[in-house]
Amino acid sequence: MCVKLNLSSDEVLSTTRSVRKRLDFDRPVEREIVEEALELALQAPTGSNSQGWHWIIIEDAAKRKALADIYAENFKIYASMPGREYSEGDTRGERMDAVRDSAWYLAENFHRSPLMLVPAIEGRLDNLPSFATASVWGSLLPAVWSFMLALRERGMGSAWTTIHLMNGGEEKVAEILGIPHDRISQAGLFPIAYTIGTDFKPAKREPLSSVLHWDKW
Repeated sequence: MCVKLNLSSDEVLSTTRSVRKRLDFDRPVEREIVEEALELALQAPTGSNSQGWHWIIIEDAAKRKALADIYAENFKIYASMPGREYSEGDTRGERMDAVRDSAWYLAENFHRSPLMLVPAIEGRLDNLPSFATASVWGSLLPAVWSFMLALRERGMGSAWTTIHLMNGGEEKVAEILGIPHDRISQAGLFPIAYTIGTDFKPAKREPLSSVLHWDKW
C-alpha cells in the first residue's frame, strides 16, 4: 500500500533525485499508484493544448529484459566515450566517480525494475529546426518531470535515461512495444520502483551565480 510522504512543494522539488542504487527491485509496484501519478502528470502544460503525449508502461518481464538489454549494450558504448573534464573544486567533477558507479549499477540491473516507462510524443523530430524540436519536447518533458515528482511524494523513484535511443535502439524498442516509430518519438526509458528509504536530500550544485545571466550573457 502506498503512503504519501506529505512533503511540501519545495521539499519535493529539492529532493527528487535520479534514483539508481536505492531502487527497491524486490517490491512490487501497484498499477493504480502509477496511474495516479500519471493523472497528475497530465495536468502539466502542453503547447497549444495539444496533449500529444503517450505513456507506455512495461510490466511484462520478457519485454523489460529486452529493453534492458538494449540499454546495457548502448551504455557500454556510452561509458567508453571520453567524459567531460571539470576544474578542481567543481562539485560535478568531485561527484563523477559516484555518478559513474551508480550509472553502471542501473545498466546492470535495469531488468530488475518492477515497471518501466517509455514516455512518447506524437511526431518525428529528426532534422527539424530548433524551434520545432523545442516546441514538441516542451509539450512532453514538463509532464514527465511532474510524473517523477508525483512518484517521489509516493515513496517511489526513477531515473531519466535516454541511452536506449542510441544506435538504432529507439527503432528496436518501438518494434518490441508496437510503437509506430514513423510518427511517434520516444523521450527516454525510466525505471519505476519504490525507493529504499525516503530520506533524500538536496544535491550539491554549482552556485547559481555561475549560471545566472541578467539582460546579457
